[in-house]
Amino acid sequence: MDFSTSMAVAASGLRAQSERMKTIAENIANANSTSPQPNGEPYRRKIATVKSDFDRELNATLVQSGQPVADTSDFRLQYDPGNPMADKQGYVKLPNVNSLVEIMDMREAQRSYEADLSVMDATKAMLARTVDLLRK
Repeated sequence: MDFSTSMAVAASGLRAQSERMKTIAENIANANSTSPQPNGEPYRRKIATVKSDFDRELNATLVQSGQPVADTSDFRLQYDPGNPMADKQGYVKLPNVNSLVEIMDMREAQRSYEADLSVMDATKAMLARTVDLLRK
């Protein structure tokens, strides 16, 4: 694999992980939001997706973020009969977002992002060293 291919593969990973972190941040931001109208659904957690594509020009597989998918798990219910958004039994639907899961997903995305940055740094260092060797 040459230097430009290595950089392109790492850059595609950086973009994909960046989009993944944006989706996770949106989930965290909406973790406690309720429906704007009575008996409506609150925010539904989104799951970031990544797909791979073979680039014939580079002869390498690149990744890119796909369209986020809605998490179909059940909403959380909280007993709050005084809330205007409560149903007849007094329960309010809350998003199906678990902050702990989101934080762990964010940590994993961050680590992957850092790994891609390390690949880019190592590639730049090898390229600089190659140029230095050619000068001598």
